[in-house]
Amino acid sequence: MKHFKYAVSSMIILALALVFIGCAQPPEAEKSAAKAAGDAAVAAGAEKYAAADFSAAKNLWDTSEAKMNEKKYEEAKQGYVNAKAAFEKATAAAAAGKKAATDEVVAAVAGLEEGWKNLETAAKGVEKKMKDKKDAWEADAKAFGDGLKAAKDTIAADPVGAKAKAGELKAIIDRWDAAFKELAAAPEPAKKQATPAKKEKK
Repeated sequence: MKHFKYAVSSMIILALALVFIGCAQPPEAEKSAAKAAGDAAVAAGAEKYAAADFSAAKNLWDTSEAKMNEKKYEEAKQGYVNAKAAFEKATAAAAAGKKAATDEVVAAVAGLEEGWKNLETAAKGVEKKMKDKKDAWEADAKAFGDGLKAAKDTIAADPVGAKAKAGELKAIIDRWDAAFKELAAAPEPAKKQATPAKKEKK
């Protein structure tokens, strides 16, 4: 009977030990799942297009890693589960954010094309007054054409980069728009002086 009691006691202690050991194991599966979700979020561009959601997910991941280092495996396990869900949310938000950024830059490029057409018309109107600025205008015209093509080519893959390029091109338009308005308002002394000079020669 005593042996039976000892055997039962030993079995209970062993069972409790196994349960404890089971609970104390690092949550590697949850960690791997969270890491995979994080990698997917990065691949989807969540850092650019869903920065707030990605940052929140990253904080959950970092906290879970700290709990792992402290061997607080239950807390780490729940943290990884939460991080995985947060990374998945960031991935979904990135798709919407990228679409919004794409729509925005497409509209900006259309505006640039229209603005440049107007600028070319303005350039013709002050062509005789811009002799000293002609080379700069031609250089900027080429740079604008090249930049616009580059922006269009990168819209699908990198709308944020395309938007930054569009901002640079808008600055070129604004600069020349101001220059042409200034030239248009300036008087034309050359014509007035040329007429009497011809009469004196006659």
